[in-house]
Amino acid sequence: MRVQRIFTRTAIATHRSAPIAEAAAAMRRFNVGMLVVMDDARPAQPVGIVTDRDLALQGFASEAFIVGEVMTPVVAMVREDADVHEALETMRAHGVRRLVVTGIRGEISGVLSIDDIVDGLSADLAAAAAVLKGEIRADSAGLGDVKVGG
Repeated sequence: MRVQRIFTRTAIATHRSAPIAEAAAAMRRFNVGMLVVMDDARPAQPVGIVTDRDLALQGFASEAFIVGEVMTPVVAMVREDADVHEALETMRAHGVRRLVVTGIRGEISGVLSIDDIVDGLSADLAAAAAVLKGEIRADSAGLGDVKVGG
């Protein structure tokens, strides 16, 4: 399965100098758990991510904090044409549950979460189960030999 089939095609961004209250409000407004943090000097350059967990664990100790003080300064990325197994390996290697998805020219296309992967794999398993159930029904209706064992 390819990342392009299952990733969320929106990435909400903030800036390193944004107050954490603003980041929290954006997460609440857009119902997301992560924001891509962009460089203040080069707005097209991602410099990290900030998650709802970052805000809960570090940020709200002082509302005077800015995003740059609580963000994770690593942007783990995967291309949208990558295989899901590659995405999982990238997540494991970086110790993260979300990846920034990029297009073939390196532009940000969206976000891939572990939940997106589980949903995609679940859909594939449900489709496989439906095929198996159809074969069992066909066999039990006398449309084929029922075989038990090898």
